[in-house]
Amino acid sequence: MKPISLVFLAALFSTIYVFSQDEETADLHEATTARILGDLPDGSSPPAEPAKPPYIVPAADILRTETHQQGGRHITIQQINPIELPLPPRANVPLPGVANAGASQTTAEDAASVSTAGFSFVGATVFHPQDSTPRTFVNFSPQGQVATVSFWSTADFAYLSGFSSFIGTDGIDRSLIMTWDRQEIGSLSDLMTGSGASDLGIPVMPPLQTGAATFAIISGQPSQEIITAIRSLHDLYNNEYDRLKTAYEGRERARIAEEAELKAHPPAPKDLVIRYWDIQAAPSDARLTPAEGAGQ
Repeated sequence: MKPISLVFLAALFSTIYVFSQDEETADLHEATTARILGDLPDGSSPPAEPAKPPYIVPAADILRTETHQQGGRHITIQQINPIELPLPPRANVPLPGVANAGASQTTAEDAASVSTAGFSFVGATVFHPQDSTPRTFVNFSPQGQVATVSFWSTADFAYLSGFSSFIGTDGIDRSLIMTWDRQEIGSLSDLMTGSGASDLGIPVMPPLQTGAATFAIISGQPSQEIITAIRSLHDLYNNEYDRLKTAYEGRERARIAEEAELKAHPPAPKDLVIRYWDIQAAPSDARLTPAEGAGQ
């Protein structure tokens, strides 16, 4: 591998914004504690749902039956007498050509009041050095903005994968959709020289403080609002680290156990019954649904 020149590294790090969790932030809203909204999945089984009553068609209403075998299961296709289904409720839709100026103005005001930084797309690569705690490279894309902000973080973003909504440090409800993957590397120095991430097209990692999770922005021109959103994720990570770690480990244990169970006991194919009726023979006031909607 060719050595990276010290001049190049100096020029690179001169454009990096390193943020410590001890820094104060000039948020536009009242400061609050970053926290998760809703439940945090921990791998435990959800409560069993009550069994749905079986859908039974009287034998007198079955006009024709065909049965086929496919993939180790029976597929039964039945033509039945038309079924009268309730009509959907009528919506209060304005007549064509009649504008609802009040509603249009309210909708526009509501849309304008929603912060585009409140919803973000996150792509994270979590590196696990053999001699250090994880480091994460993140691409952060706020909704409504084309530019992507990239940063390195000392937080393990795998722990932030169990939820999609949270309260930021500015008191704003925030949401994110995140995809992430895991990479094993030899040592932490590999990330700082580029040898541990160059094959993935990921830039070298700058020096980062130890202790509470922090981050360093290496590309993009983040606004104060974007910085607040990124900082909020790190505050949440620091505030609820034990809970996030425990929930992630529980989900991983459940995933591994489920994969082992499926491998040891593959589910048998289930028989399928598809029912349909002749549209022309159906009552004129009946609500018709596709064949798969009537099948069970």
